[in-house]
Amino acid sequence: MRVADLMRTDLKTVDPDATIAEVVTILSDAHVSGLPVVNGKRRVLGVITASDVVTAIAEADSPRARERLFEATRVREIMTSRPQVIAAEAEVAEAARAMLYLEIHRLFVEEEGELVGVISQSDIAGAVANAKL
Repeated sequence: MRVADLMRTDLKTVDPDATIAEVVTILSDAHVSGLPVVNGKRRVLGVITASDVVTAIAEADSPRARERLFEATRVREIMTSRPQVIAAEAEVAEAARAMLYLEIHRLFVEEEGELVGVISQSDIAGAVANAKL
């Protein structure tokens, strides 16, 4: 089975210049734990996760700094640059191995350098549970 068979294509994305407040809203509304950070050509520049936001809050040294974090901090400042990507034509087993060995929860799927989807550990587990794999 190929990654394209399991990947989700209904992605929420975020601009690198968005504020952390905007990210929190998108994460909450979409019920996801991470967002691809893309440029205008849908090229993946990074990933921002709920864990990144929580870490930034924990590192803020005062209540005022935590308050400013949401409105003044841009995604590019706390995102993880160059997240792991995989081709849509890759085998699902390859995606599972990559997530396992890299200790990550998702891989962004690219075709010709453009974001087309995401595959997560949950997608693979769901396929196994439903006897699709």
